[in-house]
Amino acid sequence: MLDIDKVANIVLVGPMGSGKTSVGRRLACVLKRDFFDSDFEIVARTDVAIDHIFDVEGEEGFRNRETNMLTDLCEISNIVIATGGGIVIKPENRELLKHNSFVVYLSSSVEQLVARTARSKSRPLLERSTNREQTIKDILEARETFYQEVADIVIDTTGKKLYAIINEIKKAIPK
Repeated sequence: MLDIDKVANIVLVGPMGSGKTSVGRRLACVLKRDFFDSDFEIVARTDVAIDHIFDVEGEEGFRNRETNMLTDLCEISNIVIATGGGIVIKPENRELLKHNSFVVYLSSSVEQLVARTARSKSRPLLERSTNREQTIKDILEARETFYQEVADIVIDTTGKKLYAIINEIKKAIPK
């Protein structure tokens, strides 16, 4: 079990639409920590949208930028990090996540993920899809093992209010 005094960061992982940014922002506020969203930080650093990075550099180029950003964020102590849904794909990212962080996997039902991402125009892996539900199922199937591998705790966000999710995380953080 992790010792909270030795845990530099709390990191949220999970599929797109699971609530990582919303939960992370509020959790950081409650815990009086700074909050960083890795996708937002990539956009801020490059001054271009993620879908543009995908168009120009492909998914591999984006994943490399994601690794660089995660490395930089993990060098900051005592923060809450919301990651992009695919951060767990690369083995080096999984190693970074497991080192000196308390990792929370926010899982959710396919139906809820479809509903939460329905109006989004900034999710490159869904924008090219003709069947969003199947795409989400395929992504979950491909990544589930990786989410489980890095997670210190799994919280199902399906149908839960933000404050309930925050309370579950707070109770799970090692004392």
